[in-house]
Amino acid sequence: MLEDDTGLVLGVSRSAGNRRWIWRDPLLAEADNRLALGMAQRAAIPELLARILTARGVTATEAASFLAPRLRNMPDPSCLQDMDKAADRLAQAVRKHEHIGLFGDYDVDGACGTALVCDTLRELGCTVSTHIPDRMTEGYGPNTPALEKLVSEGATLLVCIDCGTAAIDILNGFHGQTDVIVLDHHKPDGSILPNGIVVNPNRLDCTSGLGAICATAVAFLTMVATVRLLRRDGWFTDGRVAPDLLKCLDLAALATICDVMPLTGLNRAFVMQGLRVMARGERLGLATLSSVAGVKEEANAMACGFALGPRINAGGRIAKANLGLRLLLSEDVVEARALAEELDNVNRQRQSLEAGILAQAMEQAEQQIEANHAVIFLHGETWHPGVVGIVAGRLKERFNRPALVGALADGIIKGSARSVPGLDIGAAIIAARQSGLLLTGGGHAMAAGFSLEADNAATFHELLDNTLSEARALPVQDALRIDGLTTLRGASLEVAAQLARLAPFGPGNEEPVLAISNVRCVKTDRIGKDGNTLRVMFQGEDGGTRLKALVFRAGDKPFVPLLEDRTMPLLHLAGHLRVETWQERQNLTFFISDVSSA
Repeated sequence: MLEDDTGLVLGVSRSAGNRRWIWRDPLLAEADNRLALGMAQRAAIPELLARILTARGVTATEAASFLAPRLRNMPDPSCLQDMDKAADRLAQAVRKHEHIGLFGDYDVDGACGTALVCDTLRELGCTVSTHIPDRMTEGYGPNTPALEKLVSEGATLLVCIDCGTAAIDILNGFHGQTDVIVLDHHKPDGSILPNGIVVNPNRLDCTSGLGAICATAVAFLTMVATVRLLRRDGWFTDGRVAPDLLKCLDLAALATICDVMPLTGLNRAFVMQGLRVMARGERLGLATLSSVAGVKEEANAMACGFALGPRINAGGRIAKANLGLRLLLSEDVVEARALAEELDNVNRQRQSLEAGILAQAMEQAEQQIEANHAVIFLHGETWHPGVVGIVAGRLKERFNRPALVGALADGIIKGSARSVPGLDIGAAIIAARQSGLLLTGGGHAMAAGFSLEADNAATFHELLDNTLSEARALPVQDALRIDGLTTLRGASLEVAAQLARLAPFGPGNEEPVLAISNVRCVKTDRIGKDGNTLRVMFQGEDGGTRLKALVFRAGDKPFVPLLEDRTMPLLHLAGHLRVETWQERQNLTFFISDVSSA
């Protein structure tokens, strides 16, 4: 790997994508590499991996467990506040063959967590009913009619998954009528919790240190604790077989990725092990959805985040809320295929709705940035509430600001928020709710939901600007952090394979970005159904070495005209080097994040 001494990678202060190229860890770039060399020798790994790991704060003693995390190092589920109470109540339900009602959220985390608990409890002999609320008619979180219906069907225990922490009044209404367990990870509104058993690593009195796990992970740990208790009590005798909980890790992995949890620590172990389970194709619904979605590669974080997750989410956004859960639970080939195809069709409708809103939202967001707002807050009367969260995510990516987008109907704005690392949007929304400004609101650091009267919109925006004022100091386009610098000849299958050992990638463990210096674009093609993917062939200065590259969403990328410049100027590239396998052949592809004139 080459080094650059200017403080900027390749001296790029403003690329064609309007970004500065900087080292992920500037101090390491300037210092000697004794730490990385020591790690490479001690952990017996290539120096490139050692340099990247060192820059991410991984020590030599941690390198092996980072590259191959194991669940044997998983914390004791009992470290979560009230986990033992939840396991004891669930074990009691198993022993008595009780009827259990599950109420899950309408997103991927809610569907996966509900499917995981449902599968396990049914395998343990319980009767289980499920309910996923309709976003439009029921809204987020538990509601009395739905819970009453579960009780009327015979449920003697209600379990809320990925929701319930804030539903104090509603759940307290069932006190004395039926028992309630909440398995959640959303931040509570203060220290008061619903009556019942609440397992939530973000409750104020929980000292587990697991606040960054999703609700499905909480559900998995709860099932581990329940099965452990039943085993200690000798339940698995006389032919009773304990459920294989490891087979549920595919759901924990999918939910962790789609709920944008940091892929470090326990989450990294959940995802790495869960992707291996998913690759076996044993869960019919996910295997069928992968086929319908055209996922050709082995299960990975990208397939979960960009192919499977959006389709499971689509039902809860604009169609039947329980489609995703039904697919995850399906054991019938014909049914699974029909559900997967329906979700695929709904996802295309979702994409169309999103595109119609996004153009308007981008223009309005530009105006708010120019007006020096710290936070983007938009709402529209014709905007569909099922896609505003996706639009908020796109605005956050484009402007590097917390973004809130809502749908206005009958004088009420209901919406979703997305934030950037380091700015806790969930806490800001909870504070606004506590002040009386919001009708509803809650979430976690990176994502949240809210509703308010339209007359309070300006006041709410002002409060957000004040609460998250440090966002003003962020560049509109975040600097691109580079992990390594190489030439076209140095970009090889071997290097790409080394980088792949750092997967799974996501928040907290971003995919390494390489800068490749001094190349020319000798061929471009627009490909894909909509022509929005650019396929590029690069050639090195030696005239012989070539490398295939791709740009997704080419229409959104300001650097694309430079690639299509027929004068073939000398360029620097930044992006991800990956090994792709097609028909048992390995191919090297560079996925472009940015381009600069050399």
